[in-house]
Amino acid sequence: MKNIYDVIVIGSGAAGMMAAIVAVKENKKVLLIEQQSKLGPKLKATGGGKCNLTNTLDNDTFMRSFGKNGKFMSDALNKFDYKNLIEFFKQIGVETHIPDGFRVFPTTHNSLTIIDALKKELERLEVEIKTDTKVLDLLLKYEEIDGVKTENENIVSSNVIIATGGLGYSKLGALGDGYKFAKSLGHTVTKLYAAMLPLISEEKWVASCKADTIAKAELKVDLPKHKKLKANGDLIFTSNGIRGPVVLDFSREITPLLEKYGKIPILMNMVKGLNEEQIFNHIKNESSKNPQSTVLENLASLLPQSVIKELCGLANTDFTKRFKDLEGQIREKLVKIVTNTPLTIIDHVGFEKAMITRGGISLKEINPKTMQSKIIKGLYFCGEVMDLDGPCGGYNLQWAFSSGYIAGKLNN
Repeated sequence: MKNIYDVIVIGSGAAGMMAAIVAVKENKKVLLIEQQSKLGPKLKATGGGKCNLTNTLDNDTFMRSFGKNGKFMSDALNKFDYKNLIEFFKQIGVETHIPDGFRVFPTTHNSLTIIDALKKELERLEVEIKTDTKVLDLLLKYEEIDGVKTENENIVSSNVIIATGGLGYSKLGALGDGYKFAKSLGHTVTKLYAAMLPLISEEKWVASCKADTIAKAELKVDLPKHKKLKANGDLIFTSNGIRGPVVLDFSREITPLLEKYGKIPILMNMVKGLNEEQIFNHIKNESSKNPQSTVLENLASLLPQSVIKELCGLANTDFTKRFKDLEGQIREKLVKIVTNTPLTIIDHVGFEKAMITRGGISLKEINPKTMQSKIIKGLYFCGEVMDLDGPCGGYNLQWAFSSGYIAGKLNN
């Protein structure tokens, strides 16, 4: 019969396409189903379209970046790490490079290069593809996978790989179907949070600084139980909050806390990690070079003018005055605010603009050696649909490809 397959892969992101490619190389008859009209809709938007594929960290360090669940990745990474991924893409015609010695990109810095190469490989291997096809449910027979039910037909298969991704970029079709399928078969799905997205602040002064980027900023949570939570990277102000690489990383920690506390006070060091004593000495040195220089001029080598003016406002400081003419308490307050700028996070922009989802199908119910369900035989998971998420820098794409590779092996 035409509609009987060895394996059906649901979802054509990085994990799904890799799983389909590996499965057909294992001599399986494979069907790849995508509900959108084109393959890899979310992959196209990855890394702002530049497609940071992976990074050069060793496996242990890589796993630690994912937190307490990171060790789950050990088997997958041991079989398919960043070196294997680079070699895989080389074999299908994609050259990569590592411009900063850490992050791996296609030399084109264009995600379409990756999508096109994966699509050509699927076609070369004669993987059957159904786009514009929505899976409504999974089929069971004697408590084992027996295929999928789509809007138009039932398709038989003894193996189904769920690679549907999370809830991020909902406009690209991320509707959480994988979670629904897993739950219906008895799997646990943890609480889901939007991650890698801009954050909204209570303070309005940020709007005056929205044209500025702050390099090497450090953000940390200012709550007694969560003071260890911090992130470093470039910071960008928006009309209602903050964004940029450091915020994308930090938001993974913030969104769960927002639900718990409602408001999250944070502290920002925007002066390259300098402490209060170092800032005090910096200003004194600048003043000694030019005794008539103002506070605005003293800090100009460290921060944009718009930011200096707003920080001075927070410290009730006249930035047109000389530092030595300020009252002692005012000087202390200014230095403290410059090194630890307070900001209150009150919301985020939602799943529609979230790059990834924090949370997912419980790892306790998945075999890390195969990605097969411990509950239902023939059911596999890969990629973001599982309860694993990492920071910016190629972490999540590498995990998608590695888990897709293992899932596509189908126990072989």
